[in-house]
Amino acid sequence: MAHNDFDSFWLFYLREHSRPRTRALHYLGTGLVLLVAAAAVATASWWLLVLMPIAGYGFAWTAHVTVEQNRPATFTHPLWSLISDFRMFFLWVSGRLGAELRRAGVDEAQR
Repeated sequence: MAHNDFDSFWLFYLREHSRPRTRALHYLGTGLVLLVAAAAVATASWWLLVLMPIAGYGFAWTAHVTVEQNRPATFTHPLWSLISDFRMFFLWVSGRLGAELRRAGVDEAQR
């Protein structure tokens, strides 16, 4: 499916992350990415930055293979996928993700 704008991609992205366990593994990976970045800055240990993609993609791709059983959106839209990872994380942290999931047609009760 072609996505000509970010909003249509965002709704697709949410549908590709419809299971709570998939999202939980993404949150874990994104949270680790933020912690690694903060540790690198706080300690000036720039080599830690190498761990960021391992932390982020490791958990996310594991979720897609084992839980959601689909192909990560990273392969077709890498930048929009990265933006969406952080958007989903911060909407979840702020308690506002549910409205976006409903807008994407994700039925949380059935997952």
